[in-house]
Amino acid sequence: MEHSKIKEVIEGLLKQMNIRFESVEMVEVPESKHLRFSVHSEDSAILIGAKGENLGAFNYVVRKIASKHVGSESPIKFFVDVNGYHEKNLEVLQGKVKIMCERARSFRVDIEMEPMSSYERMLVHSFLDGALDIKTESKGEGANRHVVIKYIHAGN
Repeated sequence: MEHSKIKEVIEGLLKQMNIRFESVEMVEVPESKHLRFSVHSEDSAILIGAKGENLGAFNYVVRKIASKHVGSESPIKFFVDVNGYHEKNLEVLQGKVKIMCERARSFRVDIEMEPMSSYERMLVHSFLDGALDIKTESKGEGANRHVVIKYIHAGN
């Protein structure tokens, strides 16, 4: 099936890169409708890189190769995580968003978050998607692109 092909792509790339790994496991993430392929590796620092840049690049390459191998009409939504790095970052980001959102509500002002990757910005937008008194907007260009959490005054 498609999932086993993706796992094969990940394992093949890791071997070509001479990265030692114990296992690659597929985990369904119900809240995000994405599959997570968890890599357990002693070489996690190499795979993750500074601020997760290598992991982002690895995910990009895996997606490109997997889409050619799988040949599915609709892209399969998945990401590769290494030793729980992505999951920990997600928890930290959710905590920051919660604090910034409460700040926007308490002071009734717009709050600008720090610059972040397009993926992180997408997560922030999705975290606050259902909030009635909060709207999110991306601002800036390139490396300075960030999310603004906007408080919506009652009656507007």
